[in-house]
Amino acid sequence: MANRGKKYDAARARIEADKKYTLDEGLQLLPEVTFAKFNATAQLSFRLGVDPAKADQMIRGAVVLPHGLGKTIRVVVVAKGEKVKEAEEAGADVVGAEDLIERIQGGWLEFDSMIATPDMMGQVGKIGRVLGPRGLMPNPKTGTVTFDVGKAVSEAKAGKVEYRVDKTGNLHLAIGKVQFETAKLRENAVAAIEAVVRAKPATAKGVYMKSVTLSSSMSPGIPLDQADVQSAAKV
Repeated sequence: MANRGKKYDAARARIEADKKYTLDEGLQLLPEVTFAKFNATAQLSFRLGVDPAKADQMIRGAVVLPHGLGKTIRVVVVAKGEKVKEAEEAGADVVGAEDLIERIQGGWLEFDSMIATPDMMGQVGKIGRVLGPRGLMPNPKTGTVTFDVGKAVSEAKAGKVEYRVDKTGNLHLAIGKVQFETAKLRENAVAAIEAVVRAKPATAKGVYMKSVTLSSSMSPGIPLDQADVQSAAKV
């Protein structure tokens, strides 16, 4: 707490106590409470009424943001044969098979997303301990284990964001940069909200979206009105 200092306290003071903001109000306020000298990442944080310990309530997936994340996504593909050309034509930064696995085993991790064809997952499993903690392990639920590598690469490059609920029922989703045009950031936010709403497990009981907070990598959280947030979702 001590490291936050006066700038954080000043930003916190701009957020009214006990108020829940509409999505539009939150997006307007976010730049005012972000004091980073760089273009910080904006994110939505959801507290969900699910039990992640139950397999059928483990929420995991991905969403393509209409306006991307505001950064270049480095994509690698593990594939062989005709899928190599398909991946390269779609814009993959690096494509390989056993050679790529060995390169990663040697410590190379200069990429943001990995896509693999199903027949190569046996090889990818060898580096699971390296990829898993970094959120880079391909998974069918996020569309990163597929034979349709062209589509997967294009979506990753366009700003596909993966999400996964943690063991406490919280889920965090980056929605772009604070300095995006407000209209574009709103469209990204709505896409993220819709993905979370669609992901509601049929077995989840009670209130699903318990709280929603908007923040940046350098700001206090702005509590949002759940009813307004859910009304923004066209689901």
